[in-house]
Amino acid sequence: MIEQDDFDINTRLHTIVRGEDEAAMVESVGLALVKLPDVLNRLKPDIMIVHGDRFDALALATSAALMNIRILHIEGGEVSGTIDDSIRHAITKLAHYHVCCTRSAEQHLISMCEDHDRILLAGCPSYDKLLSAKNKDYMSIIRMWLGDDVKPKDYIVALQHPVTTDIKHSIKMFELTLDALTSFNKRTLVLFPNIDAGSKEMVRVMRKKGIEHHPNFRAVKHVPFDQFIQLVAHAGCMIGNSSCGVREVGAFGTPVINLGTRQIGRETGENVLHVRDADTQDKILQALHLQFGKQYPCSKIYGDGNAVPRILKFLKSIDLQEPLQKKFCFPPVKDNISQDIDHILETLSALAVDLGGTNLRVAIVSMKGEIVKKYTQFNPKTYEERINLILQMCVEAAAEAVKLNCRILGVGISTGGRVNPREGIVLHSTKLIQEWNSVDLRSPLSDTLHLPVWVDNDGNCAALAERKFGQGKGLENFVTLITGTGIGGGIIHQHELIHGSSFCAAELGHIVVSLDGPDCSCGSHGCIEAYASGMALQREAKKLHDEDQLLVEGMSVPKDEAVGALHLIQAAKLGNAKAQSILRTAGTALGLGVVNILHTMNPSLVILSGVLASHYIHTVKDIIRQQALSSVQDVDVVVSDLVEPALLGAASMVLDYTTRRIY
Repeated sequence: MIEQDDFDINTRLHTIVRGEDEAAMVESVGLALVKLPDVLNRLKPDIMIVHGDRFDALALATSAALMNIRILHIEGGEVSGTIDDSIRHAITKLAHYHVCCTRSAEQHLISMCEDHDRILLAGCPSYDKLLSAKNKDYMSIIRMWLGDDVKPKDYIVALQHPVTTDIKHSIKMFELTLDALTSFNKRTLVLFPNIDAGSKEMVRVMRKKGIEHHPNFRAVKHVPFDQFIQLVAHAGCMIGNSSCGVREVGAFGTPVINLGTRQIGRETGENVLHVRDADTQDKILQALHLQFGKQYPCSKIYGDGNAVPRILKFLKSIDLQEPLQKKFCFPPVKDNISQDIDHILETLSALAVDLGGTNLRVAIVSMKGEIVKKYTQFNPKTYEERINLILQMCVEAAAEAVKLNCRILGVGISTGGRVNPREGIVLHSTKLIQEWNSVDLRSPLSDTLHLPVWVDNDGNCAALAERKFGQGKGLENFVTLITGTGIGGGIIHQHELIHGSSFCAAELGHIVVSLDGPDCSCGSHGCIEAYASGMALQREAKKLHDEDQLLVEGMSVPKDEAVGALHLIQAAKLGNAKAQSILRTAGTALGLGVVNILHTMNPSLVILSGVLASHYIHTVKDIIRQQALSSVQDVDVVVSDLVEPALLGAASMVLDYTTRRIY
């Protein structure tokens, strides 16, 4: 592959000692250390680039460090779970400059006392190819390696290596994997293991089971990188313990089953299902049934496709005249500040989308909850216009984020109605948003932006916003009630958002507080929303206005302006007794709903959010004192101090998301 890329090869060294056991690995390192000094003396390189965590890379780094050659280490700071960790961190201590792929890796390097000014967070170089690869011709590659009768998403790629710290167990796990793949009965491309200690025994297992001659298996020692990309991008699943599965494959959203402990510490996208104790064939087989054929959002944890230009810029910035001696930054460690090659603060951010009944809003939101920039458009009435506008606004915001030096980690969407957050689908919308049922929001956004996407109901997003940025921060149990055009809410229980068995939890606006109350938009009557929502107040305001009982001295409503809830509130403030009575009834209905919540959930805090919250708070507290059990009367009820709860909640889904899944 190096020859095909037309590199000017100055020297060839043969340093790998055959044997595939622990002694052979040590001998290989020793042989390289013997041969490298002559080569380095002849070449006299300014900088030695060392990649990764293989034992042969350790020999390179050791030689260069002892011969006073500057070392740039790529992909340091990561955690996997085998001897590779020790080798990787050893190379880190020898290296003068560091190029890392993820935010966590950068943090690890800083914690290891490396100089922050010599660390570049660039992303993984392979992602530069990966993110532009999927649209290329792939059918001929699939047919060449797996046969003419194989279709995309209907085959498996298997790649499993020995775990050098537990060879016996890794051989047994490989046997179980091959048995499970045989039972699963799908065409499978099996790559031979690497040359680490234990690989010889794994190859024996393959031959003992006849894998090379089995009609469902294609066993190969090597696939060119460009072709391998296409094979994993269009596979129904990848299985094994290669770092490729937890790193590169995430760029395509291909399902991955990660077996054992070899990659136990890696950051992973949601496409990875971990089978840490792969001790039975049945467990691996169940994992295959769970993962095969799924499609996940593409993950950009390890890169955004621009690593190589960053690394080149970093290399050019190195001053070869500065002292060679490494300096370690011992504690106290610098604050977590991300910087690009120009040493400019790069802000970790999310794209937040708020789909309201009237407006469609997109914002760039920083990790601290600062709205860096906001875009607002009228929400179109049809599905096609709406989805196109969302894509257009998000693409524009993502481009603007680069200029603002914000790194977008993903997209969070807040929308009205019932949402399946696992699939990113709006199941049923409110009447305010038309043509918005059974809508897959995740796929088009993820495909367009190459970013992970999360979707949830606006009430749930308000609760998430309070948990991360508001008065619910640090609380184990609290409830948020939104008072706006409708009444919604979200429930945080034991620090987690409650969705319910059919994603219908926290429909707090439809708690019935009167058996013979006014009709509600849900089809029932007597709900909180029928009394206390903006729509309900608007209804009552119109009634008063039609009867000439709304306006009082100091008030007027222009002829071209619709009467609404704010006019009712204004009239009440100016002494209109009927308006005051309506607001008191609305506040009482909301208060009774809160009493029911206190008796059902027993939260430690209730947060009233939205434009009407401040007008209801005193009445709600009065009703709690009158109606609630004494054991819950001390629960505090407060008005939210967040200005944009929907956007902040949508952003928090991205900023707080935990990528690890365990099976």
